[in-house]
Amino acid sequence: MTKIGKMDRRSFIKTSGLVAGATAASTLAVPAIAQKRVEMVIVSTWPRDFPGLGLSAQRHAKRIEELTNGEIKVTYYAAGERVGAFASFDAVASGNAQAYNAAEYYWKGKHPGYAFYTTVPFGLLYQEMDAWIRYGGGQELWDELADQFGLKAFTVGNTGVQMGGWFNKEMNTAADFKGLKMRIPGLGGDVLAKLGASPVSLPGGQIYENLVSGAIDATEWVGPYNDYFMKFYEAAKYYYYPGFHEPGSAPAFGMNKSWWSKLSKTHQAIIQAACNEEDGRQMAETTYNNGIYLEKLIKDHGVKLKKFSDEIYDSFGKATAAVFEETRSHDKLTAKIYDSFAAARKNVGTWTGYADAPYADERNRVLKL
Repeated sequence: MTKIGKMDRRSFIKTSGLVAGATAASTLAVPAIAQKRVEMVIVSTWPRDFPGLGLSAQRHAKRIEELTNGEIKVTYYAAGERVGAFASFDAVASGNAQAYNAAEYYWKGKHPGYAFYTTVPFGLLYQEMDAWIRYGGGQELWDELADQFGLKAFTVGNTGVQMGGWFNKEMNTAADFKGLKMRIPGLGGDVLAKLGASPVSLPGGQIYENLVSGAIDATEWVGPYNDYFMKFYEAAKYYYYPGFHEPGSAPAFGMNKSWWSKLSKTHQAIIQAACNEEDGRQMAETTYNNGIYLEKLIKDHGVKLKKFSDEIYDSFGKATAAVFEETRSHDKLTAKIYDSFAAARKNVGTWTGYADAPYADERNRVLKL
């Protein structure tokens, strides 16, 4: 055994004390870290394990927990598991849950300005929506709107240009919409009401049964990827495009603002980063799968793909102008949101008209896609 001199012994004791102290501190730090754990209950308007919107919401919830290394403990509830799909807003505003994953236009009855934060007729494409939210003042106005209800929200995905919907008959003229009972939320429903239709707002989990039973004559949902798994083709064979009502639908992640404001800056940044990640990921997933499932719908299930006529589209445009005028007049904040949206649409829409749209047309023409 090696002898330890006085100086060495003192150094050894001192060093040992530091190690012991560090070990003790490490031991004490465990419950301290555990005490920092933040509980987050997320409620959703989407069915559990539903391809597209449902899986995206679940993936996002898991990602928050992963990125915070479990410091935010997330419990996710699909539609109907804790509260009904359309009760998500009140659950979060009241503090009964900390966050929701939903479409903001479901809350237009709370305030019409919410419609613009999912999508509106003749509105913004995916990249245009992101441009407005991030750089055109859209987020700041969204914060002003959400603050009235004690909420804070970010976009958490996008499904791109949607299909026009599923119909149990051919739609040849605008007159064919008179008396039509169609599931279509948001301002798109208000537009069809101008054409004499009866818009119905239903959560995703209730659409199929209403379509099969004949309670509704038509429905829109998202696009081929999401729609395929809803099996709408069993009740309606006519699938129309393009959808005028939802050109770039963005789900939202809304949080109780009081809860959000108490989070650390790091946790706030992580949540926003997770939203940004899923925003792009959902769009990529939807875009890639839409072509695959459109082919399946046509070849495997006899779905008849139809394009709305110019006459019908012109009627959509005329009715949309009237709806926007009515919506804008609701209050000063709605007018501010509309004006900001309209300015962004003119700006980015002009560029899209020179870039994306003509390029896609020419590419498809040359390659015969």
